Amino acid sequence: MNEKRREKKRRIKALRQAVNMELKEHRSTFIVFSILRIMVILCMARQLFLRNYESFFLGMLTFLLLYIPSWLQVRLRIEIPIGLEISILCFIFAAEIMGEINAFYIVIPGWDTILHTLNGFLCAAIGFSMVLLLNDNENLTFDLSPFFLALLAFCFSMTIGVLWEFFEFSMDYFLKFDMQKDMILHTISSVMMDPNGANHPVVMRDIADVMIVHSDGTQELLGLGGYLDIGLYDTMKDLFVNFIGAVVFSVIGFFYARGRGKKSVVSLFVPRKKAKDRDYLSIMNKKTK
Repeated sequence: MNEKRREKKRRIKALRQAVNMELKEHRSTFIVFSILRIMVILCMARQLFLRNYESFFLGMLTFLLLYIPSWLQVRLRIEIPIGLEISILCFIFAAEIMGEINAFYIVIPGWDTILHTLNGFLCAAIGFSMVLLLNDNENLTFDLSPFFLALLAFCFSMTIGVLWEFFEFSMDYFLKFDMQKDMILHTISSVMMDPNGANHPVVMRDIADVMIVHSDGTQELLGLGGYLDIGLYDTMKDLFVNFIGAVVFSVIGFFYARGRGKKSVVSLFVPRKKAKDRDYLSIMNKKTK
């Protein structure tokens, strides 16, 4: 039992040292990582001072997420390009610290749209890379045309986008969050308003307000200036901009694959297998034995 514990501690120590080496491998990514980490710590301290404990724990989660790219590179023995790694780090910070804690989703119009578009692009890059990396595995070698490689990247990105919307809906439905941001509409169309009960949509225009009738019979005007849509428009908008980001990368990836890996903007976002002299986990495992 003691031997197993010592071996486990040794492996954990080797992994920690390998991650630290990975973080310091590229100067530019390390500088970005360090700046973002300091900003997250300052944000956590501020939220703790304000006794906003929910945001404090969200900051802790963000702090851990910043290590994910380096951890993945060490564990999977892949080399994430500088462009992709910096994009992932900035995306995490923009979504959690700026978007959630500092309410950029509310304060800055289009913030959510920008991030979902970037998410579609990055997820397509990840899907594209997965096939390329698997194709380097002798046991899983297969050949896809550039078109099907781009199609797979697109489908992977859209699947991740749909799963995220499922998650948002689940949080709103079960925990009463508002991750699917609402929207005020002035015109709606509904078959439920058909006086004949048929399947004919009735268009209601120039909606000025919404009235709530409570169970005790009291009435309340929300004062929103229109009809309150609960998340549908936000979900469809998110999926649409995810679609745009996925299409953009898939098209670029198609020409990259057709050119058989010639240098292009795609090379900044496509991981590759690590060289043996940069496999820090293997190096540290040998040193700690």
